[in-house]
Amino acid sequence: MKHPLVMHASDGGTVEFGKAKPHPRNYGTYPKILGEYVRDRKILSSEEAIRKMTNLPASVLGLKDRGLIKEGYWADIVIFDANKIKDNSTWDDPHQYPSGIDLVMVNGNISLEKGVASKRITWKGLNTC
Repeated sequence: MKHPLVMHASDGGTVEFGKAKPHPRNYGTYPKILGEYVRDRKILSSEEAIRKMTNLPASVLGLKDRGLIKEGYWADIVIFDANKIKDNSTWDDPHQYPSGIDLVMVNGNISLEKGVASKRITWKGLNTC
């Protein structure tokens, strides 16, 4: 986890909110890292954890316009409270949004605000081939 080339990601698939029973990681991968491994256990700094979730995977996958907050890049941004971020998803009740996330923007459009998902589709598929 601490090695500079280790990336944080999830292979969780998409499931409509409240439907089926997805793996808890679908909702909690990144909040778990930020809450448990950064804030609570202090294994990583917040800067390093965020780099491992954003810029490092984008660079490895050759996504030239993602992974950084930079002019000309797609605005994929999460606003969170480092003191409150927490994974709430469980095996019994996986459809639980994490605590401490105020806003999620995908491609510059609001996808989630104060726990309410936008009905507008804001993502686009990425072709890395």
